[in-house]
Amino acid sequence: MMYSLQEWIRHGDELRRPFHILPKITSSRHIAIVGGGLSGLTIAYLIAKKRSDITITLIEENKSLGGVISTWKDGEWCCDLAVNATRPHPAVWRLVDDIGLAKKFLPSNPAANRRWIYDGVKLQPLNFLTALKIGPLNLYNSMKKAREGGCSIEEMIPDNKIADALTLGIVNDVAANVDADFLFPSLTRFGHEPPQKWSSIKRKMKRTYPLFVPKRGSVASFDGGMETLVNELKIQIEKLQNVKVMLDTRIENSRQAADICNVPETSVIWAAPAMEDRSVNKLSIFVVGYREADVDSVSVGYGTLIPNSNIPISGILHESDIHSSKRAPEGHRLFRIMVPHSRWDGDHKKIITHVRELLTKADPILFEHIGERTIPEYPPGYLSEISQSEVTLNRVGWNFSGVSLTHVIAEAERVADLF
Repeated sequence: MMYSLQEWIRHGDELRRPFHILPKITSSRHIAIVGGGLSGLTIAYLIAKKRSDITITLIEENKSLGGVISTWKDGEWCCDLAVNATRPHPAVWRLVDDIGLAKKFLPSNPAANRRWIYDGVKLQPLNFLTALKIGPLNLYNSMKKAREGGCSIEEMIPDNKIADALTLGIVNDVAANVDADFLFPSLTRFGHEPPQKWSSIKRKMKRTYPLFVPKRGSVASFDGGMETLVNELKIQIEKLQNVKVMLDTRIENSRQAADICNVPETSVIWAAPAMEDRSVNKLSIFVVGYREADVDSVSVGYGTLIPNSNIPISGILHESDIHSSKRAPEGHRLFRIMVPHSRWDGDHKKIITHVRELLTKADPILFEHIGERTIPEYPPGYLSEISQSEVTLNRVGWNFSGVSLTHVIAEAERVADLF
């Protein structure tokens, strides 16, 4: 399939990813969506609002909708467990505008644009100069190899510390185990090529943002955390008479969903975790809060990635630095600590010990384990494999073809655009 210029302007680089939606679904008058996370919620909302003649049944195995999107709160402290911001993409801005969240959707703090890597010895800035340290020729040769397809991030970025830091920060896995095409399809030039220069398309995309035009390198987030988004989607879906929600209902496969809803299997959209067995990585999330005076030596920034496997912490996000909305009481700062289970024995005391070494020796005001995440593995060649597989089922979401909030919303919009 070749995409038009207008499709590239509307959806951008998301068109490089596989799109496993059967053409027959557009003739459906009743659609069953399995999975009530952000993907299922957004697809249900967009289709149901656009087509009042189509009935949507949204099936969720848990007792509430929302999936992995959740926000921990304790008084004035606020921290997201999974995604805490979205990179710029018009599809996200369009959804936010459509559901009336424009006033609660804010650009990131421009002062928090610095990132670091800590290898266990020293703190190293992560910026364009880092690429020069790798060596332009080494980087060029690695990128050239990556564009042949099926490579790992380790092969694409010829610096193990930097490569591991990036992948640990996104999918909680080391670079040798992660598909470069899956994580960075635009860099590897996976999939279709646009009909014009990408720089020209990006300029045209920039004109289509319905809210504020994001600045280069910025992200955006919601006042009150990402739960603000899913909570509003739930409110909007409750208003739509053609959407039925089934909670606390476990579905094993698409055939079962089709039988329950009395629809053909081609009318089922699988937005839940994969039906087949997939290896996963587990991650614990901690929060630690301080008085500003106790962490004044910690520079304002986005956060630090830690590829050293001898340290149980893989990353520290400066949660209260990043967002324009409030994440900590006045005069305090909040940090989110990411701990892969592959590097940790479960002892909470070890986490606070390393936090003292990495941030400050001062006693924190707050230290709490707020939850866990489970992330599927995406081994080298993963995106090529699913791109070449026969489309027998409608499949969407970050358990399948992408891991970012941007991907989930852009993909949902692409599905709705078919109707």
